[in-house]
Amino acid sequence: MGLVIDTSALIEAERSDVPWDRVAPGDENVVLPVIVWAELLIGVRLARTPQQAARRRARLERLRLAIPIIDFTPSMAEHYADLYAALSESGKMIPQNDLAVAATALSLGCGVLVGSHDEGHFRRIPGLRVAPIRRANSR
Repeated sequence: MGLVIDTSALIEAERSDVPWDRVAPGDENVVLPVIVWAELLIGVRLARTPQQAARRRARLERLRLAIPIIDFTPSMAEHYADLYAALSESGKMIPQNDLAVAATALSLGCGVLVGSHDEGHFRRIPGLRVAPIRRANSR
């Protein structure tokens, strides 16, 4: 089994100074959904200074070379639609980008790697394994 990485895990890793290759528990394979890549690029675009943008972009390029970026497929769209309908009917909707991350994970038979503050809404998704990021002190 593997893990699909949510943006929250990568942001927490950066803030905690945890290297990308140390964020996942155990030795699981990890992939990056294309929607997460887009969210990370927004951080580059919204940087306060050109220097900060350059640092963020360089870090993202290292990430892109280390972790495969997964496109959103028709199968993932089917999972997305099913999840959207079920969560909408139950009144427990989650943010749409996170819904795409969850649909990607379920389609691939993976869990989702999340930051410690974003576990709750992913746990609303039946059958989705949620793994919190490894803490800096658990290296």
